[in-house]
Amino acid sequence: MEKQIREQAIRYGLAAILLATVLGALIYNFGIPQLGLRPGNPPIPAAHSSLLTTFTSSDALKNFLKNNSATQGPFSLYGTADMQMFDSPNAFRLGGTSLKSLADGAHSITNVQVAGVDEADTVKVGDNGYIYTLSNDTVYVIAAYPPKNAAVLAKLKFSDMYPVGLFVSGDRLAVFGSQYTFPMYDSRLINVFYVAEIKTYVKVFDIQDRSKPVLIKDLALTGSYFNSRMIGDYIYFVTSKPAYAVNDTLYLPEITMNGKTTEIAPTEIRYFNGTEQYYQYTTFMAMNLQNTTESPVYLTIMLGGTSNMYVSQNNMYVTFQDWYGGGNTTIYRIYTQASNMTIEAKGTVPGQEHSQFSMDEYNDHFRIQTSTWLDGTSYTNVYVLNMNLATTGKLKNLAPGENFHSARFMGDKCYLVTFQKTDPLFVIDLSNATNPHVLGELEIPGYSDYLHPYDETHIIGVGKNTVEAEEGNFAWYQGIKISMFDVSNVSHPVQIANYVIGDRGSDTQVLYDHKAFLFDRSRNLLVIPVTEAKIDESKYPQPIPPYAYGEPVWQGAYVFDISLYHNLTLQGRITHLDAGMDIYEQGYWVKRSLYIENVLYTVSDRMVKMNSLENLAQIGEVPLA
Repeated sequence: MEKQIREQAIRYGLAAILLATVLGALIYNFGIPQLGLRPGNPPIPAAHSSLLTTFTSSDALKNFLKNNSATQGPFSLYGTADMQMFDSPNAFRLGGTSLKSLADGAHSITNVQVAGVDEADTVKVGDNGYIYTLSNDTVYVIAAYPPKNAAVLAKLKFSDMYPVGLFVSGDRLAVFGSQYTFPMYDSRLINVFYVAEIKTYVKVFDIQDRSKPVLIKDLALTGSYFNSRMIGDYIYFVTSKPAYAVNDTLYLPEITMNGKTTEIAPTEIRYFNGTEQYYQYTTFMAMNLQNTTESPVYLTIMLGGTSNMYVSQNNMYVTFQDWYGGGNTTIYRIYTQASNMTIEAKGTVPGQEHSQFSMDEYNDHFRIQTSTWLDGTSYTNVYVLNMNLATTGKLKNLAPGENFHSARFMGDKCYLVTFQKTDPLFVIDLSNATNPHVLGELEIPGYSDYLHPYDETHIIGVGKNTVEAEEGNFAWYQGIKISMFDVSNVSHPVQIANYVIGDRGSDTQVLYDHKAFLFDRSRNLLVIPVTEAKIDESKYPQPIPPYAYGEPVWQGAYVFDISLYHNLTLQGRITHLDAGMDIYEQGYWVKRSLYIENVLYTVSDRMVKMNSLENLAQIGEVPLA
């Protein structure tokens, strides 16, 4: 129970902030006159799809919502971005420097789920030794290598949106962000509404001259930012906007490009016949990052909502957790190839998936982990579906009464972690799509919230150490636990190494954000950001009770040597907090780490620090405003 409360607080805290702000206030989007795209620009084309039908008219769409949506009228909507607003736009240009070209493999990349499918992040390392980092409302372009010449080249400050993520490819930089405008009051309405308008922006910059980024494409969609990926030259991103009619007036999603706005017509909106608690306009956009003359392509589907997204090289899978209709998860498969997007399948499985890592595609099958509850007892399940999203195999009711924590699909195997008092690591065989089954399991203290492949037969786990409660069927979580599992004997997986950091209250971003995890097997390198807590033993009688919380005493990056020969050895720690600085000065908390050649870079909102990978000696630092 304690773990569930904490997990929800971490994963959904951002959503709660927004919901708390607008709870009880019905949201209403003002219509903007259709202006069309700027003369000379080709219209943004809609993608084609044969699986779904489109509405024949505005009246057909309004009637569908009235007859098939249990919730009518505006309602609160949450996305992944923080709600912050800033002053007028401003950009700063600083002098540049020329950096040498780096060989392939000379720098780290963002930790992603699928090779070749990039994910937006707050820090990116590009070619030729540049780092791009997002701090609050500003993107910094940093000449980072060689470290002796490290300096900020350019600052892009955004006031028309709150930036949430970056993509970098060659001489292109894409910045995603959300804009929240609220609350406003319109007394002209018969029914009184408070107004909150949410838009998602994508701004593309030419960065041939890193000291002078040039805005070359400015795109906005009404709705909240849901997710994004980059495959080759193409960025794919998804937004969601509530679907409703107010006073018999529809408020449809709109696209704005280079300052001109057009409305997505009902005849372009696809839908499934059925009934949902509520509907959203979910818009998928494909945009060529390199060829700016190629118009973006959109695909708008009216769905019950969106919860998680998994993307392979050729398919986007979007899920919706229906808490009102029996607790099932609906899955949509959208085929993607360059700018072509086609919705090809819809399926449903019982229960709710946990995260993007609960899903995977392999050998023309889609696999998904879900959790179900029956008579107050939780169960973990695995379903195998074909490309039509029809179930071909299932493994149900694993680990009764235990909370699900993490999943990792690796080829024809699946690894699951559940927890109640000890950590069962399940090894599941998926080689036969019609007969998934458990091969073996390991029970040890603690649990892993994130699993990462070391190689084909070894897995790294990051989670928490635990102490079993003397009374009750639960355990008290303690410090951060990093484990190495040997799964070469699938019937008897073993833990071959582990390292525990701090006491109860210690934390790491890796538990809820895999992009904070830096691992390179060829370099035997593992780096994670850590907030370390320690218990003041003088405040407690001996022995110290397992529920006692420690106080934060240190924040920074833990650097490990990790290999099958040396197991898991701490090489050192790097912090951005100077002596005497308040531990709660979160602007100096390390959030990401990366390497270029033989230099380790750690990044906080206020600083980029450089240390030697050989001995972790500090080389230099670049302050951020």
